[in-house]
Amino acid sequence: MTGLVVCLAVFAASGVFGLVHRRRNGRVRVRSKDSAERLTADEIGGPLGERATLVQFSSAFCAPCRATRRTLGEIAGMVDGITHVEIDAEAHLDLVRRLAILKTPTVLVLDADGAVVRRAAGQPRKSDVIAAIGAAV
Repeated sequence: MTGLVVCLAVFAASGVFGLVHRRRNGRVRVRSKDSAERLTADEIGGPLGERATLVQFSSAFCAPCRATRRTLGEIAGMVDGITHVEIDAEAHLDLVRRLAILKTPTVLVLDADGAVVRRAAGQPRKSDVIAAIGAAV
């Protein structure tokens, strides 16, 4: 009987964890002004956009990273003044640690001055990224 209770408790806990993880994956979250990091063109390895910059942290064998690259590239092509920069997380570990990047892809939305105003861990939806850009400009 005790084994059955333990199995049910583990099953319930893993179900809750899975639901929370699925809900948070790819969601664009607002960064508070107090914790806003600022990135420069030298740090990201490319120019900042006139209106906003989409910074994507990727790794070599990340399938969602390829889909995210396509999505962000399309958005940058649609909206004037938006730049998309992809950073290899493995080659820039100092920046990954400083920004607390825990998974790839992670997308940062920077305003024109390079301040991080939005962040998404996981593959974001196109509509969420467009909304985040609207808030950044």
